[in-house]
Amino acid sequence: MQDQHALLDWKDGDIPVSTRFDDPYFSLQSGLEETRHVFLRGNGLPERARPGFHIAELGFGTGLNLLATADVLQGYGPIRYTSFEAYPMHPDDMARALQAFPGLNSAALLAAWGRGARRFTLGGLEVEVIVGDARLTLPDWPDRADAWYLDGFAPAKNPELWSDALMAQVGAHTAPGGTFATYTAAGHVRRALAAAGFEVTRAPGFGRKRHMSAGQMT
Repeated sequence: MQDQHALLDWKDGDIPVSTRFDDPYFSLQSGLEETRHVFLRGNGLPERARPGFHIAELGFGTGLNLLATADVLQGYGPIRYTSFEAYPMHPDDMARALQAFPGLNSAALLAAWGRGARRFTLGGLEVEVIVGDARLTLPDWPDRADAWYLDGFAPAKNPELWSDALMAQVGAHTAPGGTFATYTAAGHVRRALAAAGFEVTRAPGFGRKRHMSAGQMT
């Protein structure tokens, strides 16, 4: 079955915006710095990294989080990286989006993505992108993550990816002591993650966002 690709507009020529969800794929200020602040530091990385560490993600998007993770975790591997994505980006669109980050080596990702690979190795990361609605694919996932990147579009625009039921599945697929981080501080998301078993904290957000959320499985 062929992937149903993301539908995009472009802001200022190089920032992809989902037309399905009317939301940009990364920060209009600095997508890479936001990724490092929210997802890496929010999950205590690279300090917690070790061989066999497993990162999982809701929302693969442009692959920016993957590239930023590979850049920081060189030499820590092998690290597993599993991402759930309903609408994979077309390879040409991904290449255009990642031009905004010339400091990241995107060649291997773009080569794998361009040939349709959804399992591949990137540096020390063993990557799998699971295509489909996470509400259907995550419950059947047999693994548990040590760290979650919750990176769906804004909860107000993409509520399906932040539902109580899906956050419960995130909790059920988290290893003891595992963590999550997300850019959103929406109350209903925080309550759902707390109900899923996380001790949830509010932390300073990136850029214009006053707060973000992070937590550890209790």
